[in-house]
Amino acid sequence: MTGVNRQVVVLGAKGMLGTDLGEILAQNGLKAKLYDLPEFDITNTRQLEDAVAPGNIIINCAAYTNVDKAESESDLAYDVNAKAVGNLGQLAADAGANVLHISTDFVFDGGSERPYTETDPTNPLNAYGKSKLAGEKLLAQSGCRFCIIRVEWTYGPAGRNFVKKLIERSGSGEPLRVVDDQVGSPTATEEVAKTICKLLPNMPQGIFHFAAAGYVSRYEMARFIFDKLGATVDLSPCKSTDFSSPAVRPLNSCFNCSKMQELLDEPIKNWKGPLQHFLEQL
Repeated sequence: MTGVNRQVVVLGAKGMLGTDLGEILAQNGLKAKLYDLPEFDITNTRQLEDAVAPGNIIINCAAYTNVDKAESESDLAYDVNAKAVGNLGQLAADAGANVLHISTDFVFDGGSERPYTETDPTNPLNAYGKSKLAGEKLLAQSGCRFCIIRVEWTYGPAGRNFVKKLIERSGSGEPLRVVDDQVGSPTATEEVAKTICKLLPNMPQGIFHFAAAGYVSRYEMARFIFDKLGATVDLSPCKSTDFSSPAVRPLNSCFNCSKMQELLDEPIKNWKGPLQHFLEQL
């Protein structure tokens, strides 16, 4: 980790990505300061001031991520995903610190017929996406040096995610229906964490997309998971409209990651390898 002489701070360090990031940073010989609930609350300005110091690199993984609940808790989602991120940016600008912030595919409406680039128009469909987009804008307006990495369909050992929920539901023995009209790239938080570590020595500025290579529907992803686990499950495809949920989700979550790929010294891995590795670890 030569070139990173500044203190690295991880906010949201107990979350799915934050947990993997803390471990990957340590493996690279970089001891980071780790902050999360209940000791640290990103909406607490005084606590945020203590985390931001001159020369620090602040990696913000803290977020309100319950997509459906955000519809009824939009104020809380905004406080965490937008207002606090704007405060972080202003404090970082004053301190001369750098911010690497994690965002989401949900800033798009999923109506594009091709993978999304960083410059495509945003149009979030739900309160969660709107709060994350507001956070991006407030961070950019703060005047700090920032790097926003949008990720999608993430899974990891430390948190609740589609993969774990699917396996849990399959244990009931009842038939499973999974949507086949939502398409994206299953992305391991371990791969996101490794990529962040590679960027730190010369942290770029601006917005970047990162996801595993290749695209797949939720249904095809489920089929892959159960095939690799050798599980016999009554699995059938359905449409998003067959499910009633508080939040509308984008159908196309595919990213064009060529801008990020130019910064990396090896090709971004296809989604199948890391997902199979994750299933083996389970």
